[in-house]
Amino acid sequence: MESLALLLTPLLSLALAQEPTTEENVELSPEEIQARIAELDASLPWRTGEIVLGDGKAKLALPGGYRYLDPQPSKGVLEDVWGNPPSDLTWGMIFPAETGPFHEAGWGVVLQYIDEGHVDDDDADEVDYAEILEDMQDSVRDENEARVGAGFGTLEIIGWAEHPHHDAAQHHVYWAKELQFGDSPGRTLNYDVRVLGREGVLSMNAVAGLEELEPVRAGMAALLGGAGFTEGNRYEDYDSSTDNLAAYGIGGLIAGKVALKVGLFKGLIALLVAGKKLVIVAVVGIGAFISKLLRRKKAEAQPSE
Repeated sequence: MESLALLLTPLLSLALAQEPTTEENVELSPEEIQARIAELDASLPWRTGEIVLGDGKAKLALPGGYRYLDPQPSKGVLEDVWGNPPSDLTWGMIFPAETGPFHEAGWGVVLQYIDEGHVDDDDADEVDYAEILEDMQDSVRDENEARVGAGFGTLEIIGWAEHPHHDAAQHHVYWAKELQFGDSPGRTLNYDVRVLGREGVLSMNAVAGLEELEPVRAGMAALLGGAGFTEGNRYEDYDSSTDNLAAYGIGGLIAGKVALKVGLFKGLIALLVAGKKLVIVAVVGIGAFISKLLRRKKAEAQPSE
């Protein structure tokens, strides 16, 4: 696998070529490309510490070593950098402090809110997870023609990277999928955690290369310790006489019934986040993103009249 810097070299040259010709518009070395990537990373509006999510519905106390992006810049990362189809705003993204969306060995967490009612987790011990996996695999295959037609390549669910399991005391659900995007030489990891709430679910979906399963598992455990719904929105605050009940339980939640209602291609990002390392369109997206940055930086550098 070529390094991200080497993959970006022709794209950066193309982006620079779109600018007015100057002495600086020459082919960049790998070191210069890394410096530009560092500049781009530093330009993002990172936040740390206590984060309020969903107008106060949930909160996130980031442990040391992690940083957060608000929903709008996260949308830019997902679509312009990682090459995902256009989608609604998420609740933001989390990255380890030492890496970011442009780092080949990095990983990130997409935060979403599933507003489909209170998910009853009493059926967790009765779910046939093998059957769920087969259904998900079939559904994704059915969407591949649409994905290819839209220029996003094929997707295959290889299997569970971590078998689904349920924490009944905390009302958390965990599982991980091993994914294959097109003919990519590597596999992608989608590590999922769901925090059940009063009338919805906080989705934490980590995206990485499959080889990063162990650090992602440890990182997700650390992040989950500071994530949860606020008082009045917690799982135990559910009132059956007034609140909405989801039409599915734990099995449906893992199967992605929300996504399946509208089609996986236009549904939750959980199966659409390609993994920046593994999809060519993602690299093209980085080139476009950097081109935008260069134009903005040039405009800022112009003296005012």
